Amino acid sequence: MSNEILFFSAFILFIILMLAIDLGLFNKKDHVVSIKEAAIMSGIWISLAIGFYFLLITEGHELHGITNYDQLAAITKKHLHNIQLIPGNFYESLQLYKQNLGLEFLTGYLVEYALSVDNIFVIVLIFNAFQVNEKYYHRVLFWGIIGALIMRFIFIFLGAVLITRFNWILYLFGAFLVYTGIMLFINRNEEEKIDTRNHPVIRFASKYFRVYPEFAGKKFFIRNQGKAFITPLFLVLLIVEFTDLIFAVDSIPAIFSITKDPYIVFFSNIFAILGLRSMFFLLVNIIHKFHYLKIGLSILLSFIGFKMLAHHWLQQWGFTTLHSLVIILFILTASVVVSLLFPKKQVK
Repeated sequence: MSNEILFFSAFILFIILMLAIDLGLFNKKDHVVSIKEAAIMSGIWISLAIGFYFLLITEGHELHGITNYDQLAAITKKHLHNIQLIPGNFYESLQLYKQNLGLEFLTGYLVEYALSVDNIFVIVLIFNAFQVNEKYYHRVLFWGIIGALIMRFIFIFLGAVLITRFNWILYLFGAFLVYTGIMLFINRNEEEKIDTRNHPVIRFASKYFRVYPEFAGKKFFIRNQGKAFITPLFLVLLIVEFTDLIFAVDSIPAIFSITKDPYIVFFSNIFAILGLRSMFFLLVNIIHKFHYLKIGLSILLSFIGFKMLAHHWLQQWGFTTLHSLVIILFILTASVVVSLLFPKKQVK
C-alpha cells in the first residue's frame, strides 16, 4: 500500500473518530447550541488544524513517501510547488518542501474558512425561510457535512486529474474566479432570498418523492399509512447540500491556486468544512455586522483568480506561498475591522 493511501486512510479514520465523538459526546440530544459550546467546538477544530500544520512541517515527507532527492524533485515538479530545491542537498531541500507544504495547507485552510462565511449567510436564510427549530440546526449541519465530505473528495481528485492532463484548465479556473469576484462585488447589496416553493431542489424532490406536509420533529423520513415520506427537514438538508455544491465550484479552484497537491487541497477543505458548523453557531446572531465582508471576499476571489492567471510571472518575480498567505490575511482582517469601525446604518 502506498504512503498516500496510508496517510489518507489514517486521516479519514481520524475524521470519522472526531465526528463520532462530536455526535456521541457533545450532541447526544438535539438542543440549541450555546455560544460557549460553539466556542469550545471552534477552538477544538482550529487547534486540530494547527496541529495538522505542525505535522506537515515535521513529517510532511511521509505523505508521498519521499526518501531521496530524486523523489523530492519529482514530487515538487508534479505538484508545481513554488520552491527552489538545493541541488545535492537533500536535507535542506526537504526542510524547504515541508515548510512550504505546511504553508500551502494553512493558506488553503484560511481561504476555505473565509469563503465558508459567505455560505453561512445562505444557511441562515435557509433555516429562517423554512422556520427550522433551532435545536435541529446541528443535526442538519452534521449530516450536511457528511455529504459535503463525499462531494469534496470527488470534486478535488477529479479536478487534480483534469489539471494534470490539461494544464490550461488553471487559466480557466483563474478567469472564472476573477469573474465570480467581480459579480460578488457588483451584487454585494442585493438581498438573497430562498423561495420555499420554487427552489429547484424543492421542485425536484416534489417530483420524485412523497413529501410530508409538516415537520416531524428531528426525523428526515417518516412512514404514514404504509407509505414512506421525506420530511421538510430532509428538504432543508438537501438544499444545504445543494448550496455547498454551488460554493464548492468557487472554493475548490481557489485552493488549487494555492497548491496543486490534491491531498493538501482535500485536507485544508475538510478541516475548514468541519469547523463550519461551530463557526455557524458563533456567527449566526452577529454575522450581519460584517457588512464589508462580501467586498473582502470579492477582492479575495479576484486576487486568487489573478494569481492563477499570472502564476508563471509571479513565480519568476519570487512570489511565494507566504506572500499569498499575508495578502489573504490582510484582505480578511481589513474587511472585518472596517465593518466594526464603520457599522451599517440602521434604516428607521
